[in-house]
Amino acid sequence: MAAPRRASRTTRHRHWGPWQWTAYVVTLLFVGVLATQLYYFVQIGWWVHFDPSSTAFMRAAEARLRETDPRATLKHEWVPYDQISRHLKRAIIASEDANFVNHDGFEIDAMLGAWEKNQKKGRIVAGGSTLSQQLAKNLFLSSERSYLRKAEELSITWMLEFWMNKQRIFEIYLNSVEWGEGVFGAQAAARHYYGIPASKLSAWQAARLAVMLPRPRYFDTHRNSPYLAQRAGVIARRMGAAELPP
Repeated sequence: MAAPRRASRTTRHRHWGPWQWTAYVVTLLFVGVLATQLYYFVQIGWWVHFDPSSTAFMRAAEARLRETDPRATLKHEWVPYDQISRHLKRAIIASEDANFVNHDGFEIDAMLGAWEKNQKKGRIVAGGSTLSQQLAKNLFLSSERSYLRKAEELSITWMLEFWMNKQRIFEIYLNSVEWGEGVFGAQAAARHYYGIPASKLSAWQAARLAVMLPRPRYFDTHRNSPYLAQRAGVIARRMGAAELPP
């Protein structure tokens, strides 16, 4: 007699119960998440020595611009860390993350404060992100605000701090952060707003650029905003105390 044929995988799956299907789906999701995290980990390790050519935010911006102009391109030019004005470095640390050099990528008090603010507002309006967390978001994630995306941001931030020293994190941040509609990085921002290279930015120019960071596209079209001038004055006074990574 011929040996009985084994049931195909598809046939066996048809006889699974709900718990088996649930376990199967959960396993697939777990493997997918693990593979994604491994990709992030390896990619960040590569960027220790090689500069990123683009980021998730840059690709999203380019796609948005090409909806109205298929030939649109981003303004972006990578420059080494030592070719970026120390004024700009100090201004950004003073404005965005005064404890950047000393923390491990996270500021728990800032995140708790942001959570309390979100609870009061009934929606996510603040994130309490450090420069490392902002870079994690810019490199891989979207601008969507959710607690799931925040968890992913924290995981990537840990990887950045594991692989890179503070100066490398800051160098990539300075070269990839958004500074206007289609404008990314310090060199493109300096040329876009002032017609000069990033190395030549004055303290006042640097302070204004730092203030633009939370809402770059808005301030690109509202350069005479009273808030921008007032806040830049505050940042300019704080810049002297800003500690730069060695």
